[in-house]
Amino acid sequence: MKVKIKPEQFETIALLNEDKALELNANQELEVMAPIGGTAGRKNRRITQQLGIWSDQYGGESFDSSTIFLLPNGARRSPDASWISQSRWDTLTPEQQDGFPPIAPDFVVELRSPSDQLSTLQAKMMEYLDNGVRLGWLINPQDQQVEIYRQGREKEVLHQPQIVDGEAVLPDFQLSLENIFD
Repeated sequence: MKVKIKPEQFETIALLNEDKALELNANQELEVMAPIGGTAGRKNRRITQQLGIWSDQYGGESFDSSTIFLLPNGARRSPDASWISQSRWDTLTPEQQDGFPPIAPDFVVELRSPSDQLSTLQAKMMEYLDNGVRLGWLINPQDQQVEIYRQGREKEVLHQPQIVDGEAVLPDFQLSLENIFD
């Protein structure tokens, strides 16, 4: 069931339900994500931890799945992990940074949990690209695959990779998948 709500209503609902994973799609339909279990939570923490350590050393701002971004198409999305260059982050006012930042991250990660439909996540990855995300990884532990999404290029699928490289978007960042695909 899809429920249409106004963006202002979404912000109120999201703030009153901080314990829920909520998103608003571009059609202004509320999406409620199923809660994840311990294994998926542990894997997501490992991803955000690695990204956070890199971001502390190389700059920019990294975020976990609790951050909701207002995308140019009007959707409110909360990727499992994300990063924004410092120069882009600094274009936002303090009020914008404190709220749902009206910016598409430079980089996003979606981690497929057992309750996620792969096609839904793939559509979300395309939405990220359409809204300005430069690099995205869809990590699929069930199939031990990583789908890499880049601006202006076809999706690339890696089978059982040990690491994924951040390329020019995240120089010198390499995500270890050792404890993600276990």
